[in-house]
Amino acid sequence: MLTPFERMIAKRYLWPGKGEAFIALVAGISVGVVMLSVAMLVLVMSVMGGFRGEMLDKFAGLNGHAVVQAYGGKLDNWETTLEQVRSTEGVISASPLIEQPLLASFNGRAVAIFVRGHTAEDIADLGDKVLLGNIADIVPESGKVAIGSRLASNIGARVGDTITVINPQGRVTPFGTSIRQVGYEVGAIFEIGLYDFDETFVIMPMEDAQTLLLLGDTVGLIEVTVTDPDNVGEILEPVRDTLVGRAAIADWKEINSTLFEALEVERVAMFFVLSFMVLVASFNILSSLVMLVRAKTRDIAIMRTMGATRRSLLKIFVTTGTTIGTMGTLAGLALGFLLLYFRNPIVDGVAFLTGVEIWDPSVRFLTSLPVRVEPLEIIGITALGIGLSFLATLYPALKASNTDPVQVLRYE
Repeated sequence: MLTPFERMIAKRYLWPGKGEAFIALVAGISVGVVMLSVAMLVLVMSVMGGFRGEMLDKFAGLNGHAVVQAYGGKLDNWETTLEQVRSTEGVISASPLIEQPLLASFNGRAVAIFVRGHTAEDIADLGDKVLLGNIADIVPESGKVAIGSRLASNIGARVGDTITVINPQGRVTPFGTSIRQVGYEVGAIFEIGLYDFDETFVIMPMEDAQTLLLLGDTVGLIEVTVTDPDNVGEILEPVRDTLVGRAAIADWKEINSTLFEALEVERVAMFFVLSFMVLVASFNILSSLVMLVRAKTRDIAIMRTMGATRRSLLKIFVTTGTTIGTMGTLAGLALGFLLLYFRNPIVDGVAFLTGVEIWDPSVRFLTSLPVRVEPLEIIGITALGIGLSFLATLYPALKASNTDPVQVLRYE
Protein backbone atom coordinates (compact mmCIF):
# COMPACT_ATOMS: atom_id res chain seq x y z
CA MET A 1 0.00 0.00 0.00
CA LEU A 2 1.13 3.54 -0.72
CA THR A 3 1.38 6.18 1.96
CA PRO A 4 -0.27 9.58 1.29
CA PHE A 5 3.20 11.02 0.56
CA GLU A 6 4.04 8.29 -1.95
CA ARG A 7 0.64 8.59 -3.57
CA MET A 8 1.00 12.37 -3.94
CA ILE A 9 4.46 12.13 -5.54
CA ALA A 10 3.42 9.32 -7.88
CA LYS A 11 0.41 11.36 -8.99
CA ARG A 12 2.64 14.37 -9.56
CA TYR A 13 5.02 12.36 -11.72
CA LEU A 14 2.14 10.95 -13.76
CA TRP A 15 1.31 14.49 -14.91
CA PRO A 16 4.64 16.23 -15.62
CA GLY A 17 4.70 20.03 -15.55
CA LYS A 18 4.88 22.50 -18.43
CA GLY A 19 8.66 22.33 -18.57
CA GLU A 20 8.55 18.57 -18.96
CA ALA A 21 6.40 18.35 -22.08
CA PHE A 22 8.78 15.94 -23.77
CA ILE A 23 8.55 13.47 -20.86
CA ALA A 24 4.76 13.78 -21.00
CA LEU A 25 4.86 13.12 -24.74
CA VAL A 26 6.93 9.96 -24.29
CA ALA A 27 4.59 8.76 -21.54
CA GLY A 28 1.58 9.45 -23.79
CA ILE A 29 3.21 7.51 -26.61
CA SER A 30 3.81 4.63 -24.17
CA VAL A 31 0.12 4.57 -23.24
CA GLY A 32 -0.82 4.66 -26.94
CA VAL A 33 1.52 1.85 -27.94
CA VAL A 34 0.33 -0.36 -25.07
CA MET A 35 -3.28 0.41 -26.03
CA LEU A 36 -2.77 -0.50 -29.70
CA SER A 37 -0.80 -3.66 -28.97
CA VAL A 38 -3.36 -4.92 -26.44
CA ALA A 39 -6.23 -4.03 -28.81
CA MET A 40 -4.59 -5.98 -31.63
CA LEU A 41 -4.09 -8.98 -29.36
CA VAL A 42 -7.74 -8.91 -28.29
CA LEU A 43 -8.93 -8.48 -31.87
CA VAL A 44 -6.77 -11.17 -33.46
CA MET A 45 -7.19 -13.77 -30.73
CA SER A 46 -10.96 -13.26 -30.56
CA VAL A 47 -11.35 -13.49 -34.33
CA MET A 48 -9.19 -16.61 -34.55
CA GLY A 49 -11.00 -18.16 -31.60
CA GLY A 50 -14.29 -17.31 -33.26
CA PHE A 51 -13.12 -18.77 -36.55
CA ARG A 52 -12.19 -22.06 -34.91
CA GLY A 53 -15.30 -22.18 -32.73
CA GLU A 54 -17.68 -21.23 -35.52
CA MET A 55 -16.26 -23.82 -37.87
CA LEU A 56 -16.45 -26.49 -35.18
CA ASP A 57 -20.06 -25.54 -34.37
CA LYS A 58 -21.09 -25.59 -38.02
CA PHE A 59 -19.28 -28.86 -38.73
CA ALA A 60 -20.83 -30.38 -35.63
CA GLY A 61 -24.24 -28.98 -36.53
CA LEU A 62 -24.27 -30.89 -39.79
CA ASN A 63 -21.77 -33.71 -39.22
CA GLY A 64 -21.72 -34.15 -35.47
CA HIS A 65 -18.50 -34.39 -33.47
CA ALA A 66 -17.80 -37.86 -34.84
CA VAL A 67 -19.17 -40.35 -37.37
CA VAL A 68 -19.41 -44.13 -37.33
CA GLN A 69 -18.57 -45.00 -40.93
CA ALA A 70 -19.30 -48.47 -42.29
CA TYR A 71 -16.76 -50.32 -44.40
CA GLY A 72 -18.11 -50.58 -47.95
CA GLY A 73 -20.61 -47.77 -47.38
CA LYS A 74 -23.35 -49.97 -45.86
CA LEU A 75 -23.83 -50.41 -42.13
CA ASP A 76 -25.87 -53.54 -41.57
CA ASN A 77 -27.84 -53.94 -38.34
CA TRP A 78 -27.40 -50.23 -37.83
CA GLU A 79 -30.32 -49.95 -35.41
CA THR A 80 -28.42 -51.97 -32.78
CA THR A 81 -25.26 -49.91 -33.30
CA LEU A 82 -27.28 -46.70 -33.05
CA GLU A 83 -28.77 -47.71 -29.70
CA GLN A 84 -25.35 -48.73 -28.41
CA VAL A 85 -23.88 -45.35 -29.34
CA ARG A 86 -26.81 -43.47 -27.78
CA SER A 87 -26.40 -45.37 -24.51
CA THR A 88 -22.70 -44.47 -24.25
CA GLU A 89 -21.88 -42.07 -21.43
CA GLY A 90 -21.06 -38.59 -22.73
CA VAL A 91 -23.06 -38.92 -25.96
CA ILE A 92 -25.73 -36.24 -26.39
CA SER A 93 -27.30 -37.54 -29.59
CA ALA A 94 -26.74 -39.96 -32.47
CA SER A 95 -28.54 -40.13 -35.81
CA PRO A 96 -28.30 -42.34 -38.90
CA LEU A 97 -27.07 -40.61 -42.02
CA ILE A 98 -26.58 -41.32 -45.71
CA GLU A 99 -24.04 -39.29 -47.66
CA GLN A 100 -22.97 -39.87 -51.25
CA PRO A 101 -21.24 -37.68 -53.88
CA LEU A 102 -23.37 -37.49 -57.04
CA LEU A 103 -24.19 -35.11 -59.87
CA ALA A 104 -27.09 -32.70 -60.31
CA SER A 105 -28.26 -30.83 -63.37
CA PHE A 106 -30.66 -27.97 -64.03
CA ASN A 107 -31.23 -26.04 -67.25
CA GLY A 108 -28.20 -27.67 -68.86
CA ARG A 109 -25.87 -26.96 -65.93
CA ALA A 110 -24.28 -29.97 -64.23
CA VAL A 111 -22.52 -29.70 -60.86
CA ALA A 112 -21.03 -32.07 -58.30
CA ILE A 113 -23.13 -32.43 -55.17
CA PHE A 114 -23.34 -34.37 -51.93
CA VAL A 115 -26.68 -36.05 -51.37
CA ARG A 116 -27.44 -36.37 -47.67
CA GLY A 117 -30.28 -38.47 -46.34
CA HIS A 118 -31.46 -37.30 -42.92
CA THR A 119 -34.10 -38.35 -40.43
CA ALA A 120 -37.18 -36.15 -40.06
CA GLU A 121 -35.83 -34.76 -36.76
CA ASP A 122 -32.52 -33.73 -38.30
CA ILE A 123 -34.27 -32.09 -41.25
CA ALA A 124 -36.52 -30.15 -38.87
CA ASP A 125 -33.42 -28.86 -37.05
CA LEU A 126 -32.45 -27.00 -40.24
CA GLY A 127 -35.53 -24.78 -39.92
CA ASP A 128 -33.60 -21.77 -38.60
CA LYS A 129 -31.17 -21.95 -41.54
CA VAL A 130 -33.81 -21.88 -44.30
CA LEU A 131 -33.75 -18.78 -46.49
CA LEU A 132 -36.59 -19.65 -48.86
CA GLY A 133 -39.29 -22.31 -48.92
CA ASN A 134 -40.56 -24.53 -46.13
CA ILE A 135 -38.42 -27.24 -44.58
CA ALA A 136 -41.59 -28.99 -43.36
CA ASP A 137 -42.32 -29.91 -46.99
CA ILE A 138 -39.24 -32.19 -47.10
CA VAL A 139 -40.94 -35.47 -46.15
CA PRO A 140 -40.57 -39.04 -47.47
CA GLU A 141 -42.01 -39.68 -50.94
CA SER A 142 -42.82 -35.99 -51.42
CA GLY A 143 -40.26 -35.71 -54.19
CA LYS A 144 -38.86 -32.54 -52.55
CA VAL A 145 -35.35 -31.69 -51.39
CA ALA A 146 -33.53 -28.80 -49.73
CA ILE A 147 -30.44 -27.36 -51.41
CA GLY A 148 -27.70 -24.96 -50.29
CA SER A 149 -27.88 -21.29 -51.16
CA ARG A 150 -24.63 -21.31 -53.16
CA LEU A 151 -25.73 -24.36 -55.09
CA ALA A 152 -29.04 -22.67 -55.91
CA SER A 153 -27.15 -19.60 -57.10
CA ASN A 154 -24.68 -21.62 -59.18
CA ILE A 155 -27.31 -23.55 -61.14
CA GLY A 156 -29.98 -20.85 -61.08
CA ALA A 157 -32.57 -22.95 -59.24
CA ARG A 158 -35.39 -21.48 -57.16
CA VAL A 159 -38.01 -22.92 -54.86
CA GLY A 160 -40.45 -24.91 -56.98
CA ASP A 161 -37.93 -25.76 -59.72
CA THR A 162 -37.08 -29.39 -60.46
CA ILE A 163 -33.45 -30.48 -60.43
CA THR A 164 -32.21 -33.82 -61.71
CA VAL A 165 -29.99 -35.92 -59.44
CA ILE A 166 -27.81 -38.38 -61.35
CA ASN A 167 -26.57 -41.63 -59.79
CA PRO A 168 -24.00 -43.33 -62.07
CA GLN A 169 -24.38 -46.61 -60.14
CA GLY A 170 -27.81 -47.57 -61.42
CA ARG A 171 -29.46 -50.93 -61.86
CA VAL A 172 -27.72 -53.65 -63.84
CA THR A 173 -29.64 -54.73 -66.97
CA PRO A 174 -28.83 -57.17 -69.78
CA PHE A 175 -27.73 -54.16 -71.78
CA GLY A 176 -25.42 -52.83 -69.08
CA THR A 177 -25.78 -50.53 -66.07
CA SER A 178 -28.50 -47.94 -66.44
CA ILE A 179 -27.74 -44.54 -64.93
CA ARG A 180 -30.44 -43.39 -62.53
CA GLN A 181 -31.77 -39.89 -63.14
CA VAL A 182 -34.40 -38.75 -60.66
CA GLY A 183 -36.09 -35.37 -60.63
CA TYR A 184 -36.66 -33.61 -57.29
CA GLU A 185 -38.53 -30.40 -56.62
CA VAL A 186 -36.65 -27.74 -54.65
CA GLY A 187 -38.74 -27.37 -51.51
CA ALA A 188 -36.34 -25.17 -49.50
CA ILE A 189 -33.08 -23.27 -49.84
CA PHE A 190 -30.85 -23.15 -46.74
CA GLU A 191 -27.61 -21.51 -45.70
CA ILE A 192 -25.38 -23.26 -43.17
CA GLY A 193 -22.69 -20.59 -43.29
CA LEU A 194 -19.91 -22.90 -44.48
CA TYR A 195 -19.19 -22.18 -48.13
CA ASP A 196 -18.48 -25.77 -49.18
CA PHE A 197 -21.64 -27.07 -47.54
CA ASP A 198 -23.85 -24.37 -49.05
CA GLU A 199 -22.33 -25.03 -52.46
CA THR A 200 -22.71 -28.81 -52.63
CA PHE A 201 -25.30 -30.20 -50.21
CA VAL A 202 -28.68 -31.57 -51.27
CA ILE A 203 -30.70 -32.77 -48.28
CA MET A 204 -33.55 -35.24 -48.59
CA PRO A 205 -35.41 -37.70 -46.33
CA MET A 206 -33.47 -40.85 -45.55
CA GLU A 207 -36.05 -43.11 -47.22
CA ASP A 208 -35.72 -41.16 -50.48
CA ALA A 209 -31.91 -41.36 -50.28
CA GLN A 210 -32.07 -45.12 -49.75
CA THR A 211 -34.28 -45.46 -52.83
CA LEU A 212 -32.06 -43.20 -54.94
CA LEU A 213 -28.87 -45.03 -53.95
CA LEU A 214 -30.41 -48.53 -53.95
CA LEU A 215 -29.34 -49.12 -50.34
CA GLY A 216 -32.41 -50.98 -49.15
CA ASP A 217 -32.81 -50.53 -45.39
CA THR A 218 -29.15 -49.79 -44.65
CA VAL A 219 -27.35 -46.54 -43.88
CA GLY A 220 -23.79 -45.45 -44.43
CA LEU A 221 -23.03 -43.38 -41.34
CA ILE A 222 -24.08 -42.59 -37.81
CA GLU A 223 -23.30 -39.04 -36.72
CA VAL A 224 -22.59 -38.50 -33.03
CA THR A 225 -22.66 -35.39 -30.84
CA VAL A 226 -20.90 -35.50 -27.46
CA THR A 227 -20.70 -33.33 -24.36
CA ASP A 228 -16.96 -32.60 -24.70
CA PRO A 229 -15.76 -32.30 -28.32
CA ASP A 230 -12.09 -32.13 -27.30
CA ASN A 231 -12.34 -35.59 -25.66
CA VAL A 232 -14.60 -37.22 -28.24
CA GLY A 233 -12.09 -40.05 -28.83
CA GLU A 234 -12.08 -41.08 -25.18
CA ILE A 235 -15.88 -40.88 -24.95
CA LEU A 236 -16.41 -43.20 -27.93
CA GLU A 237 -13.61 -45.62 -27.05
CA PRO A 238 -16.04 -48.26 -25.63
CA VAL A 239 -17.98 -48.24 -28.92
CA ARG A 240 -14.85 -48.49 -31.05
CA ASP A 241 -13.98 -51.94 -29.73
CA THR A 242 -17.38 -53.37 -30.71
CA LEU A 243 -17.12 -52.13 -34.32
CA VAL A 244 -13.89 -53.89 -35.26
CA GLY A 245 -14.22 -55.28 -38.78
CA ARG A 246 -17.57 -53.58 -39.46
CA ALA A 247 -17.02 -49.84 -39.16
CA ALA A 248 -14.59 -47.16 -38.04
CA ILE A 249 -15.06 -44.05 -35.90
CA ALA A 250 -13.69 -40.76 -37.23
CA ASP A 251 -13.98 -37.68 -35.03
CA TRP A 252 -13.88 -34.04 -36.08
CA LYS A 253 -10.17 -33.83 -35.33
CA GLU A 254 -9.41 -36.58 -37.86
CA ILE A 255 -11.91 -35.47 -40.50
CA ASN A 256 -10.66 -31.87 -40.48
CA SER A 257 -7.22 -32.45 -38.99
CA THR A 258 -5.28 -30.36 -41.51
CA LEU A 259 -7.57 -27.36 -41.15
CA PHE A 260 -7.84 -27.30 -37.36
CA GLU A 261 -4.14 -28.03 -36.79
CA ALA A 262 -3.26 -25.16 -39.13
CA LEU A 263 -5.65 -22.89 -37.24
CA GLU A 264 -4.13 -23.85 -33.88
CA VAL A 265 -0.56 -23.31 -35.09
CA GLU A 266 -1.52 -19.96 -36.61
CA ARG A 267 -3.29 -18.95 -33.40
CA VAL A 268 -0.26 -19.70 -31.23
CA ALA A 269 2.10 -18.01 -33.70
CA MET A 270 -0.03 -14.86 -33.88
CA PHE A 271 -0.20 -14.62 -30.07
CA PHE A 272 3.58 -15.02 -29.85
CA VAL A 273 4.25 -12.39 -32.53
CA LEU A 274 1.73 -9.86 -31.22
CA SER A 275 3.06 -10.30 -27.69
CA PHE A 276 6.26 -8.68 -28.92
CA MET A 277 4.22 -5.53 -29.58
CA VAL A 278 3.38 -5.42 -25.89
CA LEU A 279 7.07 -5.99 -25.09
CA VAL A 280 8.05 -3.07 -27.34
CA ALA A 281 5.42 -0.94 -25.62
CA SER A 282 6.94 -1.80 -22.24
CA PHE A 283 10.32 -0.54 -23.50
CA ASN A 284 8.64 2.80 -24.16
CA ILE A 285 7.51 2.84 -20.52
CA LEU A 286 11.06 2.03 -19.45
CA SER A 287 12.52 4.85 -21.55
CA SER A 288 9.98 7.39 -20.27
CA LEU A 289 10.74 6.44 -16.66
CA VAL A 290 14.50 6.63 -17.26
CA MET A 291 14.03 10.15 -18.63
CA LEU A 292 11.79 11.02 -15.66
CA VAL A 293 14.38 9.76 -13.17
CA ARG A 294 17.15 11.77 -14.85
CA ALA A 295 14.96 14.88 -14.88
CA LYS A 296 14.00 14.45 -11.24
CA THR A 297 17.43 13.47 -9.87
CA ARG A 298 17.70 16.67 -7.80
CA ASP A 299 14.16 16.24 -6.43
CA ILE A 300 14.91 12.61 -5.55
CA ALA A 301 18.05 13.68 -3.68
CA ILE A 302 16.11 16.33 -1.73
CA MET A 303 13.43 13.78 -0.78
CA ARG A 304 16.15 11.43 0.41
CA THR A 305 17.65 14.14 2.65
CA MET A 306 14.16 14.86 4.02
CA GLY A 307 13.76 11.26 5.13
CA ALA A 308 12.25 9.43 2.17
CA THR A 309 13.41 5.82 2.20
CA ARG A 310 14.71 3.82 -0.73
CA ARG A 311 11.59 1.67 -0.46
CA SER A 312 9.35 4.73 -0.82
CA LEU A 313 11.16 5.88 -3.96
CA LEU A 314 11.00 2.38 -5.39
CA LYS A 315 7.25 2.24 -4.78
CA ILE A 316 6.71 5.71 -6.29
CA PHE A 317 8.34 4.92 -9.64
CA VAL A 318 6.98 1.39 -9.84
CA THR A 319 3.50 2.82 -9.26
CA THR A 320 4.04 5.51 -11.90
CA GLY A 321 5.15 3.09 -14.61
CA THR A 322 2.62 0.40 -13.75
CA THR A 323 -0.17 2.99 -13.82
CA ILE A 324 0.89 4.02 -17.33
CA GLY A 325 0.84 0.37 -18.42
CA THR A 326 -2.51 -0.27 -16.74
CA MET A 327 -4.07 2.78 -18.41
CA GLY A 328 -2.80 1.60 -21.79
CA THR A 329 -4.00 -1.96 -21.18
CA LEU A 330 -7.50 -0.91 -20.14
CA ALA A 331 -7.74 1.50 -23.06
CA GLY A 332 -6.55 -1.31 -25.35
CA LEU A 333 -9.24 -3.64 -24.04
CA ALA A 334 -11.89 -0.98 -24.67
CA LEU A 335 -10.56 -0.31 -28.18
CA GLY A 336 -10.33 -4.03 -28.92
CA PHE A 337 -13.94 -4.67 -27.93
CA LEU A 338 -15.02 -1.63 -29.95
CA LEU A 339 -13.26 -2.97 -33.04
CA LEU A 340 -14.83 -6.38 -32.48
CA TYR A 341 -18.29 -4.84 -32.29
CA PHE A 342 -17.86 -2.94 -35.57
CA ARG A 343 -15.75 -5.62 -37.28
CA ASN A 344 -18.04 -6.31 -40.23
CA PRO A 345 -18.59 -2.61 -41.15
CA ILE A 346 -14.82 -2.10 -40.89
CA VAL A 347 -14.14 -5.06 -43.21
CA ASP A 348 -16.77 -3.80 -45.67
CA GLY A 349 -15.32 -0.28 -45.53
CA VAL A 350 -11.75 -1.45 -46.17
CA ALA A 351 -12.98 -3.65 -49.05
CA PHE A 352 -14.87 -0.67 -50.52
CA LEU A 353 -11.87 1.66 -50.27
CA THR A 354 -9.34 -0.83 -51.66
CA GLY A 355 -11.61 -2.54 -54.17
CA VAL A 356 -10.44 -5.93 -52.86
CA GLU A 357 -12.73 -8.50 -51.24
CA ILE A 358 -11.01 -9.11 -47.91
CA TRP A 359 -13.35 -11.81 -46.64
CA ASP A 360 -13.84 -14.29 -49.47
CA PRO A 361 -16.18 -17.10 -48.28
CA SER A 362 -14.86 -19.51 -50.91
CA VAL A 363 -11.39 -19.24 -49.33
CA ARG A 364 -12.28 -18.86 -45.65
CA PHE A 365 -15.21 -21.31 -45.56
CA LEU A 366 -17.38 -18.97 -43.44
CA THR A 367 -19.68 -16.34 -44.94
CA SER A 368 -19.05 -13.72 -42.21
CA LEU A 369 -16.23 -12.72 -39.87
CA PRO A 370 -16.78 -14.64 -36.62
CA VAL A 371 -15.71 -13.65 -33.11
CA ARG A 372 -15.51 -15.61 -29.88
CA VAL A 373 -14.21 -13.83 -26.78
CA GLU A 374 -12.62 -16.22 -24.30
CA PRO A 375 -12.53 -14.78 -20.74
CA LEU A 376 -9.29 -16.64 -19.90
CA GLU A 377 -7.60 -15.17 -22.97
CA ILE A 378 -8.69 -11.66 -22.04
CA ILE A 379 -7.37 -12.21 -18.50
CA GLY A 380 -4.09 -13.48 -19.95
CA ILE A 381 -3.74 -10.49 -22.29
CA THR A 382 -4.49 -8.09 -19.42
CA ALA A 383 -1.94 -9.83 -17.19
CA LEU A 384 0.62 -9.72 -20.01
CA GLY A 385 0.17 -5.98 -20.56
CA ILE A 386 0.28 -5.05 -16.87
CA GLY A 387 3.00 -7.61 -16.05
CA LEU A 388 5.42 -6.39 -18.73
CA SER A 389 4.71 -2.80 -17.71
CA PHE A 390 5.59 -3.69 -14.13
CA LEU A 391 8.84 -5.37 -15.16
CA ALA A 392 9.77 -2.32 -17.25
CA THR A 393 9.57 -0.12 -14.14
CA LEU A 394 12.04 -2.10 -12.05
CA TYR A 395 15.31 -0.77 -13.51
CA PRO A 396 14.47 2.96 -13.40
CA ALA A 397 12.81 2.53 -9.99
CA LEU A 398 15.93 0.83 -8.60
CA LYS A 399 18.06 3.53 -10.19
CA ALA A 400 16.00 6.22 -8.47
CA SER A 401 16.03 4.45 -5.10
CA ASN A 402 19.83 4.10 -5.23
CA THR A 403 20.39 7.81 -5.85
CA ASP A 404 23.13 9.18 -3.55
CA PRO A 405 21.94 12.60 -2.27
CA VAL A 406 25.51 13.60 -1.29
CA GLN A 407 26.80 13.22 -4.85
CA VAL A 408 23.80 14.97 -6.38
CA LEU A 409 23.67 17.95 -3.97
CA ARG A 410 27.43 18.40 -3.47
CA TYR A 411 27.59 21.53 -5.63
CA GLU A 412 24.08 22.85 -4.93
